[in-house]
Amino acid sequence: MGNILVDFFTESGFAMITYKEIIMIAIACIFLYLAIKKGYEPYLLIPISVGMLLVNMPGVDLMKAPTDTQVGGLLYYLYQGVKLGIFPPLIFLCIGASTDFGPMIANPKTILLGAAAQFGIFFAFLGAIFLGFSGFEAASIGIIGGADGPTAIQLTSKLAPHLLGTIALAAYSYMALVPVIQPPIIRALTTEKERSVKMEQLRPVSKTEKIIFPIVAMIIVIGLLPTAAPLIGMLMFGNLLKESGVVPKLVETAQNSLLYIITIMLGITVGATANAETFLTVQTLGITAMGLLAFSVGTASGVLGGKLMYKLTKGKVNPMIGAAGVSAVPMAARVVQKVGQEENPSNFLLMHAMGPNVAGVIGSAVVAGILLKFFG
Repeated sequence: MGNILVDFFTESGFAMITYKEIIMIAIACIFLYLAIKKGYEPYLLIPISVGMLLVNMPGVDLMKAPTDTQVGGLLYYLYQGVKLGIFPPLIFLCIGASTDFGPMIANPKTILLGAAAQFGIFFAFLGAIFLGFSGFEAASIGIIGGADGPTAIQLTSKLAPHLLGTIALAAYSYMALVPVIQPPIIRALTTEKERSVKMEQLRPVSKTEKIIFPIVAMIIVIGLLPTAAPLIGMLMFGNLLKESGVVPKLVETAQNSLLYIITIMLGITVGATANAETFLTVQTLGITAMGLLAFSVGTASGVLGGKLMYKLTKGKVNPMIGAAGVSAVPMAARVVQKVGQEENPSNFLLMHAMGPNVAGVIGSAVVAGILLKFFG
């Protein structure tokens, strides 16, 4: 009996476990704690953490590629949706079906703030090049600054798939930490007077304008930058479904069932790319640091763009709304609203901040298209 128990243990996964795998399992558990206890991006962080946990369990071959004699692992096949660029555009379709571009249409100049916030991507790109990363890797690292998880996954899966797990975790971690990272940057770059500025109510946007916008956006953006077609095309398609008002069942499916299904498959397979051998490296620390820098610079450049607009409009624009130019929808806009009300309880900036916020979604997809054009 004793020999049977000994043999059972020596053939179990625990007998093969390495210290690196133990560390990765611990990291996965920490992410699960943050997602469940602290509420940090739970819809994505839980699947990512479970994927990381599963792939680092010894003896598990869920990401094993198929051979002539054996089928591949479960997560290997699900991962093809990431590798082939299927899941991120579908996520964008769902985002489009849930997004109101009205605030941006009502105040078109906020597009400039969404564009300004993308400066963090290029700053981190140059920084990564300086640190010795290749152009492909630097482009994938830089896109973290857009605070747009699906875009980061889409670009990295094309240019630097070996970094996918690290970059995806960094992107979604910083998205979850928007309420922690952004307020100190906003306060450091603005005065109390600027933060207290009340903006005029936005004009009503007609249904016709909302229907025309996604059609025109597809034609112009994809016409200029065909490489942006998967993300921009699906984003605008989803929004057109919503604004058309004639396919409520499709909109409901995109906003709910499809979004949650794709989120589960995307999250668990991205997490499964973070195995101990590729994740626990000095390179990972560099990527994490550059990602934080990219996001911080993106927030700062958006606020500085807002300050410029504040000057040009003679104090009619609250510069804080520039911080919402990163793509974390709607968290960044909510942060602006919260900080604004702390300075002036009667201030309501949410809808004004949503303009640059949704512009940032378009902006990060466009930047990804530009990087893919040059490095893809």
